[in-house]
Amino acid sequence: MTTFERVCGLSELAEGTPKRVELDGTPISVVKTEGEVFAIYDICSHANVSLSEGEVDDCQIECWLHGSSFDLRTGKPSGLPATRPVPVYPVKIEGDDVLVSVTQES
Repeated sequence: MTTFERVCGLSELAEGTPKRVELDGTPISVVKTEGEVFAIYDICSHANVSLSEGEVDDCQIECWLHGSSFDLRTGKPSGLPATRPVPVYPVKIEGDDVLVSVTQES
């Protein structure tokens, strides 16, 4: 069963500005862009640095260190040097609450 937990308020998210949160020991970057909210693993698969310190353009988040970009919807790299995807997580909005799930369905 998928369990969602509150990570922040929707009003705490600025458009296009990643917010780092931790859920069950997992670092997550929560991003509001283009009218949607996304949750992506916060560590770049290439350089092991925080993606939440990078810039967001449309549905892409760019690693600040070497410029790798990741699709916020799929976690797939869309710009080198990264070649491995990072996990993305389901998001639900309930009122002003942003809920994210890092649990796997059975």
